Amino acid sequence: MIDGKFKGAEKRPVSMPHDPDHVIGEVFESAPADIETALKSARRGHEAWSAEDVTARANVLRKVADLYETHTPEFCALLALEAGKTLPDCIAEIREAVDFLRYYAMQAEAAPALKARGVFTCISPWNFPLAIFTGQIAAALALGNPVLAKPAETTTLIAARAVELFHEAGLPAAALQLLPGQGSVVGTALTSDPGIDGVCFTGSTATAQRINRAMAEHMSPGAPLIAETGGLNAMIVDSTALPEQVVRDVIASSFQSAGQRCSALRLLYVQEDVSETVKTMLFGAMDELHVGDPAEFSTDIGPLINADAQDRIGAYVTAAENDGRLLKRCDVPSEGYFMAPSVIAVDGMADMTEEIFGPILHLAIFKGDDINKVIDAVNGSGYGLTFGLQTRIDRRVTDVTRRIHAGNVYINRNQIGAIVESQPFGGEGLSGTGPKAGGPNYLKRFAATEETEAAMPSGAELSAAALKTALGGLAVPNRTPIEQALILPGPTGEENRLITHPRGVVLCLGPGNDAATAQAKAALEYGCSVLIATPDAAALESGFAEYGARVKCLDGVVAASCLAGMDGIDAVALWAEADVARSYRKVLAARDGVLIPLVTSPGPSCAYFQEQSICIDTTAAGGNAALLGEVS
Repeated sequence: MIDGKFKGAEKRPVSMPHDPDHVIGEVFESAPADIETALKSARRGHEAWSAEDVTARANVLRKVADLYETHTPEFCALLALEAGKTLPDCIAEIREAVDFLRYYAMQAEAAPALKARGVFTCISPWNFPLAIFTGQIAAALALGNPVLAKPAETTTLIAARAVELFHEAGLPAAALQLLPGQGSVVGTALTSDPGIDGVCFTGSTATAQRINRAMAEHMSPGAPLIAETGGLNAMIVDSTALPEQVVRDVIASSFQSAGQRCSALRLLYVQEDVSETVKTMLFGAMDELHVGDPAEFSTDIGPLINADAQDRIGAYVTAAENDGRLLKRCDVPSEGYFMAPSVIAVDGMADMTEEIFGPILHLAIFKGDDINKVIDAVNGSGYGLTFGLQTRIDRRVTDVTRRIHAGNVYINRNQIGAIVESQPFGGEGLSGTGPKAGGPNYLKRFAATEETEAAMPSGAELSAAALKTALGGLAVPNRTPIEQALILPGPTGEENRLITHPRGVVLCLGPGNDAATAQAKAALEYGCSVLIATPDAAALESGFAEYGARVKCLDGVVAASCLAGMDGIDAVALWAEADVARSYRKVLAARDGVLIPLVTSPGPSCAYFQEQSICIDTTAAGGNAALLGEVS
């Protein structure tokens, strides 16, 4: 949809995942010429939409929210037919989309100083084709940024209807344009154009890395990539947990939405003392699940999204069965893209080589004395999206939540279904860039920044060995105690907290001592450790003496190439001219693993911290935990 009109080149049919022979609509995919037309239109529309009063923009978003609610039956039908959503999932998704619209409208009005950054590309996934699609767009639009929206290929009809309602609510056509099509064509074009000022993406970690490299090559070096990616999400169940509660929450976390949630439980660790009881109850509960037509009220689990997913996951389960590791498998219909909810035995996180995006639960048994080893294994995966803990020991809750590296932590409840504002959502490490969607810092990433373009000073280049030694001597930043969290709203019986942790070690490159000092102070304010590297950095040492081993200064210049394989760096601050800054971003983007941000402008930066949301079911203690004694 370009300038409010449906355009496209190649036409393809859309069918239902639970009945692939049933065609429900057609999609015209964007041609290269359509993409260029949309880009030009968005640039022309930028000034008009961003000039709108913030309250006027917020009111448009609220009107969209009203229209979504009015069209709830229609959206339920589309979500069930095109995405295979069960009716409870449909209702929850519409509610989340509405929450995003109203929350970001409110947030924008509360921060009128935040201004539009420019044209944003928003690339959304098929598993939340309305909620995530809407949330990305609403955040960008709230600050006056025009949006080029690229929905998932398999759920374009839902996106098209949503865009129609945005326009019906009064949003100018040029402010939101829909560009359906293949990621390799449309997605690549929308993440490689120098006229794009930022990208918001939800999908796989590998795709996020490709997008980051394309942005580094073609866009402004400060163009933000706001990414929420996958996870290998675990839950730990100790011997004090209530088995009935555990089974209820595992069933929801693993199998709801056919396991097609990035937040879904993939690996369940159960303490051996209670493992047989939990397995017996879990397998019995699985026998009661009804897999079938998502439009039927009796259905608990719908289909997978397409034949490729069915074939890939089916082959994985078959391999586990052949290895003797398949513990449980349910019955499913023979027609449609259905996958049986299954449980597979593993030794632990080391056996999890990839995210299986379906209703497949892996089960590992651990000894009570090894719980810290289990946490280390979960952290060692590099992913950090959701994590669950089932226990009645308050001290264990405190200890585990402080040690675990996960963006969303759930205590004594399921680990899916984050609520806007109450449980801001997003991961750390390989699971996302932050800040959290539906949280107080999200809009800041869509806002304009004060760019500087200082020239790099001349000086001797630091060797990789010197840089490595200095990084190794820095103190490891402490994670913030749970007691210092921001209390967020929630219903009675639920406690929600948002903690801001230091991101880690920040390399401050100036240029020059004044810029490096400002960078270091901003990072230190969030609890980070910093390494300052400028030609005259030693002159700054005494000014940071109070921070001890959290600050080190090196005389010299760090070449971009020096960062290619350097471990121990979590963010780089460099306020240099664009061509120089781009060379550093390209090197950082070329690295495998966690996406390392480049801070190119002054002021507080979301790159210096990461957020952790903790949700506790305070009604789930199930007895006097004091009688259970101390846990070492």
